[in-house]
Amino acid sequence: MNLKRFFAVVKARNIEFFRDKSSLSWSLAFPILIIIAMSFIFSGNGKAVYKVGVLDLNEATSSFLDTQHIDFIDYKSIEKAKLKLSQFSIDLLIDFKGQQYWVNQDSPQGYFVEKLVLAEHPTFRQLATQGKKIRYVDWVLPGVLGMNMMFSCLFGVGYVIVRYRKNAVLKRLKATPLSAFEFVSAQLFSRLFIVICTTTVVYIGCNFFFDFYMLGSYVDLLIVGLLGAFSLISLGLLVACQSKSEELIGGLLNLTSWPMMILSGVWFSLEGAPESLKLVAEFLPLTHLVAGARKVLTEGATLVDISYHLGILAVMSLIFLSLGAYFFNWNAER
Repeated sequence: MNLKRFFAVVKARNIEFFRDKSSLSWSLAFPILIIIAMSFIFSGNGKAVYKVGVLDLNEATSSFLDTQHIDFIDYKSIEKAKLKLSQFSIDLLIDFKGQQYWVNQDSPQGYFVEKLVLAEHPTFRQLATQGKKIRYVDWVLPGVLGMNMMFSCLFGVGYVIVRYRKNAVLKRLKATPLSAFEFVSAQLFSRLFIVICTTTVVYIGCNFFFDFYMLGSYVDLLIVGLLGAFSLISLGLLVACQSKSEELIGGLLNLTSWPMMILSGVWFSLEGAPESLKLVAEFLPLTHLVAGARKVLTEGATLVDISYHLGILAVMSLIFLSLGAYFFNWNAER
């Protein structure tokens, strides 16, 4: 590992990116536009399906549980259930034994579910939730920033590698003492620097106008972002390690990014989703990036609390980077 060659490639890649004004502007403008749009579109919650939490669901007996178009989710811990309620993961929480319920007043879905509950059980009493209420824009923020990081990591690395390969840049670099590991590592750290810088600027700029909900540590949030971006960049390198066509890499990157955008909890909670769907989501790096960042922001979680997500991201990064370096192809010939 020659550090001089390594940093030379890092410097060249950074200069190349920052000189491309259109790419730099879009990286900064896109997530800002999304956050502004979501803050105006959704006043409290963005989900279309009713989700009702029930304390000890298996022991509850009520005809209300037969209501269609409502997902009933079992909770053993009342504190966890109330936290999910405040974070818009569920719309209402019912305790049939205690004949009481909790509702998120900022949730449009919660308002209608409450009417249904009172129609079936008019004697149930409403209890207020404690703590600062979380807006939908606060809840969706980690997902929007994570999604922007995903596209920047995957497409920013994938297309660059393929363009280098088609233009014979990689073929020329192969003739130098630069090794595949040095080149791949330099690309990774260059994109990591770019992604963290642009994401930080976006967060600070939007926070000035929206005053985002923040309970955790900014240092912990930065560590989650670094590890998540590292994993996504490694995945982009793996996808592009053999591709020689811009059309092919476009399809492969879309195939990689769309499942993550839909199944990683970016726009809606997977609370109450089928177990098979949750299992698939566990294999997506964006799932753990968004979940970890969301816990730090809205729950004040520490690195120990999210060690599971950090561990998964670290393992994924190691696997993706190792495979990407091993299968890396310098040439454009088929």
